[in-house]
Amino acid sequence: MYFFVSTVTIIKILSGNDELVGPAVESISKNLVEAGPGTCPFETRHLFTKQKLKLKSFRCVSYNILADLYCDSDHTRTFLYPYCPAYALHIDYRKQLILKELFGYNSDLICLQEVDSKIFQSTLQPLMDSEGLNGVFYKKGKQVAEGLSCFYRRDRFEFLGDECIVLSDALKSKSCLQTIWEKIKDNKPLTDRLLDRSTVASATFLHSIDNPNEILIVGNTHLYFHPDADHIRLLQGGAVIYWLKEILDNMRSKYPDKRISVILCGDFNSVPTCGIYQLYTTGASPSSLPDWKSNINEAVYDLNLQQNIPLESACGTPVYTNFTAEFADCLDYIFYDKTNLEVEQVVPLPSVDELKLHTALPSVVFPSDHIALVSDLHFK
Repeated sequence: MYFFVSTVTIIKILSGNDELVGPAVESISKNLVEAGPGTCPFETRHLFTKQKLKLKSFRCVSYNILADLYCDSDHTRTFLYPYCPAYALHIDYRKQLILKELFGYNSDLICLQEVDSKIFQSTLQPLMDSEGLNGVFYKKGKQVAEGLSCFYRRDRFEFLGDECIVLSDALKSKSCLQTIWEKIKDNKPLTDRLLDRSTVASATFLHSIDNPNEILIVGNTHLYFHPDADHIRLLQGGAVIYWLKEILDNMRSKYPDKRISVILCGDFNSVPTCGIYQLYTTGASPSSLPDWKSNINEAVYDLNLQQNIPLESACGTPVYTNFTAEFADCLDYIFYDKTNLEVEQVVPLPSVDELKLHTALPSVVFPSDHIALVSDLHFK
């Protein structure tokens, strides 16, 4: 029962069960208690994920949850998302929807991007832990207070270790990336821009408890966004997959009796026609690609990227994984090793009508400007 008096809300609580009723307790809320968002589109998606998976199957989620540091400004409220009510942009509102959405997927693996370090520590980690998931946080480079996180269900996976790289540092220092660095190091406009990025990539090593012969390398990243930066993203995407291949080789040497598979999740800020998707799914991004010349002053010449991890996109290429008033397209993917894994289910994404109901994302029913990708995978 709620009594509204000016801006003060007095909450009266009655405790009890089917047989007994306890004494009433009253409390004065510091803030006005408002109605919730009602039914959210992700609740329809939950109809496909009512049951936890077992044996050879596991559920994977990739989700850019929109960092609070990019929402808490007048510029964001006025120019980026003017169609979204200010209260619905507040992290105290959005985090409740994010948690409700994630819990309803009953996932075994969750890769998140744009995770505020404070939100990870104060909210995500403790509440995910209560749901049976352990989490690891990977902060971006420089002074950026957000990054990546990987959660895994601890009764299904054993943590073996992890690695994280800041791509700008790794390009100059890691031997597996020297073929890329040698081709671009003398292009000062390019390297100045590339090395100024705070982009990170993470790799979490998980041993399947149900399938003792199986180990997963779960990669996660969030590549640089800018309209004229296809070449930057392709360099970053190449660096990520070259690095994961080195990890794969090392893990195979360390665990010769295990089968090791790669999963790579993330917000790649790249549509399916871009070179990153081609590199991951066909194994090559030749020097003739238009991506290399997306900024002619920083153009990349005579660089052919190649990789031999047989990846496929678990959710295909949806029409939209990011949907704002100014831009909408497919930017997010769950890439998986198609030799060792197969897709059992892709949880349907919201309809265009649902995305447009409140103009665009984020909104009172969508806590991010991105849509969570959810796929059930199976060890072959």
